[in-house]
Amino acid sequence: MSSLTAGGKLAGRILDALAEATTDAPGITRVAYGAGEHFAHDLVRKEAERLGAVARVDAAGNLYLTLKGCDPDLPAIVIGSHLDSVAHGGNFDGVAGIAAGLAVMAELVGQGIRLSRDLIVLATRAEEAVWFPLSYPGSQAVLGLLEPQALEARRSDSGRTLAEHMREEGFDPDAVRRGMPGIDAGRIAAFIEVHIEQGPRLIAAEAPVGIVTGIAGGFRYVDAKCLGAYAHSGAEPRFARHDSVLGFADLIAGLEKEWDALEREGREATITFGRVQSDPAQHGGSRVLGELGFTLDARSAEAAVLDRIEKRLHDILAEAGSKRGVTFELGPRFTWEPATMSPALIAGLDRAATELQMRAPHVPSGAGHDAAMFAGAGIPTAMLFVRNEKGSHNPHEAMEIADLDQAIRLLFRFVTDFDNHLDQP
Repeated sequence: MSSLTAGGKLAGRILDALAEATTDAPGITRVAYGAGEHFAHDLVRKEAERLGAVARVDAAGNLYLTLKGCDPDLPAIVIGSHLDSVAHGGNFDGVAGIAAGLAVMAELVGQGIRLSRDLIVLATRAEEAVWFPLSYPGSQAVLGLLEPQALEARRSDSGRTLAEHMREEGFDPDAVRRGMPGIDAGRIAAFIEVHIEQGPRLIAAEAPVGIVTGIAGGFRYVDAKCLGAYAHSGAEPRFARHDSVLGFADLIAGLEKEWDALEREGREATITFGRVQSDPAQHGGSRVLGELGFTLDARSAEAAVLDRIEKRLHDILAEAGSKRGVTFELGPRFTWEPATMSPALIAGLDRAATELQMRAPHVPSGAGHDAAMFAGAGIPTAMLFVRNEKGSHNPHEAMEIADLDQAIRLLFRFVTDFDNHLDQP
């Protein structure tokens, strides 16, 4: 670590401490509104206070760590991400962004630099939808946009509501229900999130850092079914069958054909059947399967592409249903909007990378992030990805601290240059 910035060394110590305290073999677990997330919030709060930052929490428990600038009337720069994790996940998803924000604070303090405006490191709650079936509830609460009914969502492990968990931690779900924001959106000049990349683009580009152009939106069906009729595999002739497997196979083939067409046109999307299952009490090696359950997840940074995929989905369901004598029930539908990053902030990050002679290619984000919520609220938003092998949401996340240090250098240059270039495109 000797070649790292002072901020990079601080980030490494924070990440090491969190890994040690929240290990849950084979990975780490920081449950939203649970012990691991609580520990992480306490740790980063103490580190920020050592740097002279002022800490506060909002009604939902989101944590604001503010290094005061010269003019408190100027809108603040906010660097934010989350501290929860999936069960048995990796140590870097979300937390790397908070560590990077504190590292920038450490660099400012260490170099005796006081910004013209406040710098806020924001640690949001409950970003990982594995705990509550919601998109960015912490970030929504920051902006006063969390729907009251969302507070009745139940945590997957405890079965208790979001409101109950907030109250247990000493927060105020009633204020959240009334739409009380943690910060006025008009008080944010820029929101920047640093996050590990969850795909292979930076690995392939041999670049430690990437500048995100947009975050994919999407739709998801979490309890879909293809319904046919059970029958004996030898006795039921083909003309009489209602085979749910063949109906589902037609669905897969049809959507993959549409995906191929999109790629030929240079349009990006992902289509995923994350879970496929049959009833073990009913299926068998000598039975035509009468029911198949599945999930479907479609994503793209282009709303028009998502609309096209969904239209084609319903056409395929009708065609497969007619051909195979089956029916489809898609069940509940969840959606989230694509988010475009601010061209002005991207230009600022490009400029900072050029000044540092750092290669930082533009990359898309296929996964959702807190930054999407801020961009959707009309706040100028940017993201930096840090190179990371072996994906995320698994124990094998492999971000190098040296790569995170490059993101810290880039973010520090961007923050210190921000006012000088605020009005430039």
